[in-house]
Amino acid sequence: MSPVDAAFLYLERKEIPLAIASLCIFDGEIPFAAFVRRVESKLALVPRYRQIVEMPPFNLELPVWRDDPHFDIRRHIFRVRVDPPGGEAELEALAGRIFSQRLDRTRPLWEIYVVDGLKGGRGALIFRLHHALADGVSGAGLMKVILDTTPEGAGAGRRRGSKSLPPTVVERSLLDRISGTVRATLQGAFSVEAGLLSFAQNLFGDPTGESRKGLLALLPELALPVERLPFNKPCGSSRKFCWAQFDLAEVKAIRDAFGGTLNDVVLAVLTRALARYVRLHRQTTVKRFVRIICPVSLRHGREIGDLGNLISFMPVALPMDVRDPAEMLRAVSARTETMKHAGAAQLLLLVAGCIAAAPAPLQALFWWGLPELILPAPLLNMICTNVPGPDVPLYAVGRRMLASYPQVPTGYDLGVNVAVETYDGKLFFGLIADAQVASDVNRLRDFLYTSFGELRGAAAAVTGGPKKIRRTGGKRRPPAAPTPPLLPARNAA
Repeated sequence: MSPVDAAFLYLERKEIPLAIASLCIFDGEIPFAAFVRRVESKLALVPRYRQIVEMPPFNLELPVWRDDPHFDIRRHIFRVRVDPPGGEAELEALAGRIFSQRLDRTRPLWEIYVVDGLKGGRGALIFRLHHALADGVSGAGLMKVILDTTPEGAGAGRRRGSKSLPPTVVERSLLDRISGTVRATLQGAFSVEAGLLSFAQNLFGDPTGESRKGLLALLPELALPVERLPFNKPCGSSRKFCWAQFDLAEVKAIRDAFGGTLNDVVLAVLTRALARYVRLHRQTTVKRFVRIICPVSLRHGREIGDLGNLISFMPVALPMDVRDPAEMLRAVSARTETMKHAGAAQLLLLVAGCIAAAPAPLQALFWWGLPELILPAPLLNMICTNVPGPDVPLYAVGRRMLASYPQVPTGYDLGVNVAVETYDGKLFFGLIADAQVASDVNRLRDFLYTSFGELRGAAAAVTGGPKKIRRTGGKRRPPAAPTPPLLPARNAA
């Protein structure tokens, strides 16, 4: 197991369940027995789904994956029924209860819930994977393996696939474990040194100096202490989950009107929604910034079968007091571009590399003790991850997936985190919150719709396109924040 993968095991607490997840809605109820058979037929394609974590004695080495001799798929796929009447509120409550739980480490670290009882005859699946097993990109890819790209499927899956399970780990003596730790520490130190040289070359090798100038311009903002927002409080173990969705074509229209990237549009919408939420809680947004960490994939074309975490993180400080929506997007784009050119993600990767270069027992001690630290100010306000999902429809036993709402873990003093995923022409937000710290997270979701509407209107004024947002259906929110129906194809209330 890599040091990054192991860190997610060390960090986990009852108050910090570290599983990534997706809540997926389908156009019909999913036949349970047929779905179980379908998944079981594909397990050979994902060998890690049949392996458990083994922690070495005294943490002398990093944890290892071992074959589960008692693997039983019935301990991983469960059938549940949403409370009546089976609407959005009941599905949110069910998801919140499931996301509050830690995965059982005596089993392979994944599970799927087949949800029945939704209004309109819909069905749902809730996928969960421990963050030690996969990051968001490989997790999204795994969903594409488990599901099908046609209603009929790609033919019966093979029980004996082309990929075999990794060899069983051989027992090692205490001396071997100690020597292995020393060797890994030296290799880590060399990697850190090479990374520092690469970072310096990228930052100072730019002949125009634009990277350094941009970073220097942002230093006054970056030097400001991180202020606690209303949801930056110590978290408990109970979670709430809600979601939003937008038409991807409209998101691209905003990007084309003002420049930047799709992720910049996401961050601009989120920052304006957060500003409204902060003011709702009677706090000022004047000269205040929200510090958001954006995970950055380092896969660069690697196969989905390459599980684990291949990510770094890009920090960005975004102003909450920019009133004009177009100016907000430009402010976000300028800051993200500067941080990219300055190699901020690479710098954080180096920090992680320094930790990974330490002996395995010290790594375990560091990550285990980190959640126990009580800091006067948080290191950040929120995590927002944006994962590209499949651009074609997926199916489960012939039922078409209509929506896929992602979930990223939260805890410590991050009372709200946000995950975003694209799928089949839509952009899906998943908002996870501590049930006590941010019990009104649904208001933040409503503000996403309001903020998106403002950006869409500003883009329409520039391009001359329609100003009205095309809704994807759903019950109406208060006039200030109308929403589409999030159980697709349900009539508006």
